[in-house]
Amino acid sequence: MADVPTVGTAVGRPSAVRERVGGYVPILSWSRQYQRDWWGRDAVAGLTLWGLVVPEAMAYAGIAGLPPQAGLYTLVVSMLVYALMGTSRHLSVGPTSATAALLASSVSTAVITTTADADDPGTYAASAAAFVLVTGLVFLVAGLLRLGFITQFLSKPVMDGFVVGLAVFVAVGQLNKLFGVPKPDGNTVQKLIGVIREIPDANWAAVAVGTGALVLLFWLPRVSPRLPAGLLVLFGSILVSGWLDLGGTHGVQVVGTLPQGLPSLTFTAVPVETYLAMILPAIGVFLVAYSESLGVAHEFADKHGYEVDANQELNAHAGANIISSLFGGMLAAGSMSASAVKEGAGAQTQVANLVTWVATLITLLFLTPLFATLPEAVLGALIIHAVWHILASRKLRTLRHESKTEFWFGLLAMLGVLLIDVLEGMIIGLVSSLVFMIYRSSRPYLATVGRIPCAPGAYSDLERHPENAPVPGVLILQLHAPLYYANALTVRDQVRERVDATQPPPRVLVLDLGAQDTIDLTATNVLVAIIREMRARGIEVYLSDIHAPVLAFGPFTGVLDIIGDDHVVPAIDLAVQRTESTDPR
Repeated sequence: MADVPTVGTAVGRPSAVRERVGGYVPILSWSRQYQRDWWGRDAVAGLTLWGLVVPEAMAYAGIAGLPPQAGLYTLVVSMLVYALMGTSRHLSVGPTSATAALLASSVSTAVITTTADADDPGTYAASAAAFVLVTGLVFLVAGLLRLGFITQFLSKPVMDGFVVGLAVFVAVGQLNKLFGVPKPDGNTVQKLIGVIREIPDANWAAVAVGTGALVLLFWLPRVSPRLPAGLLVLFGSILVSGWLDLGGTHGVQVVGTLPQGLPSLTFTAVPVETYLAMILPAIGVFLVAYSESLGVAHEFADKHGYEVDANQELNAHAGANIISSLFGGMLAAGSMSASAVKEGAGAQTQVANLVTWVATLITLLFLTPLFATLPEAVLGALIIHAVWHILASRKLRTLRHESKTEFWFGLLAMLGVLLIDVLEGMIIGLVSSLVFMIYRSSRPYLATVGRIPCAPGAYSDLERHPENAPVPGVLILQLHAPLYYANALTVRDQVRERVDATQPPPRVLVLDLGAQDTIDLTATNVLVAIIREMRARGIEVYLSDIHAPVLAFGPFTGVLDIIGDDHVVPAIDLAVQRTESTDPR
């Protein structure tokens, strides 16, 4: 019997190891509860998802300035890695229009500033792989530091404006493919003007193919929502292009021969200066990609009643991007449209991703020769169709009616994308919203409170509740936000104004600091100054509802010695009672 605890401990160790490993590879945990009747729905959802993401991945590679197979390589990696490591049952991780545009913008900037061969395709491809690696490492560091909360600093209005701007940026960037004209340089507005100027020289065969593809992409889902419109248009255009010899006879740009087979493991080093130039853009891409991914994951988790681990999502995205960089892939992130298609097709778990992964492997092994005659105009049409739902959602119009102030931050982010570039637009929106947040916190609301009728001992804002009664001779001020270094002087000035405006002058000032759970040295010094100033004017001061951490900090700063323990009370009414009990009148 003496050996039983030892045996129990030994048996428990593998269980503990499995539990720890399962935290990083959640499929080891949930697969044990997988139900057989889920398989049919997961298989259908996986094949439906394959029909969407294969043509989209090839199109998104064009946005990133990479060959179409780069999108397929990304799918092969990300579908498998996220199925193993992700905590959302419905999130589809792979190339997206947002990350593709950010990749192109960030890599172009880094290459131009650090290398002499900015126009060399090999240099660009190597730099793109390096940027995907750096972004993956940013995800990894954030996961190790458990920074899953960090997306809270990127507000939804800024994200909405950024995404709308990005959708316009992406759509305009595909117009040259639809018209068969050279791609113009400049920002989004300049590119649009450049395409319009080139329209007289357009390739009208490309226009017909691209327009026809767009019409079918919008029309087929209306015929039947279950039709894989993207896949039908993709292979239909390949057949038409080969039959009519659009590339040879009509001068329509086609994809050309794609490499057949699985990607090989490679690591192409770039100069250290290029890696360093990529760090800040990678952090920006991380914020955008993770915000969108986590938002979509939480949306479906709330709908279906399960939890998403924000920190493990960082690890899953880190794995997907680091491995993608080693196989010639692109940035991978959660896709809103692909996830919606997957969930709508009945997916129950990430087994649907595994089905898509197998189908993509088959595509790379056997089907890539079919894409040689695929017109570039069709890829452009696929991209425009993919981002159209963002433009049609009217995010900013809705936001304008909900919050005019936040609408301007979204508009700033959108205009930054359109008039400057993608990453700059995101930074403008992020910085402007953070500055506004700091501005608001530096001007907290200070309420003058009075007694609530028919509620003994209860007090609330006199301005918002004029039926309340002020306490004669007592000015009660309640701070509705923490006092800290950035707002301390503003609060001091507000206190002075309230005291000066009170007639007759108050005998007692009660400061309710119930919103204060911690306090810094600057705020403490200002609080001491207020107490001394009021006493010099013959006004007695009470501090109400002081929390334990603030009280614990008091002896080190001398604030409790100055005000006295008898003038620190747990509630406003106690200060009022003491004042009234000592009133000589």
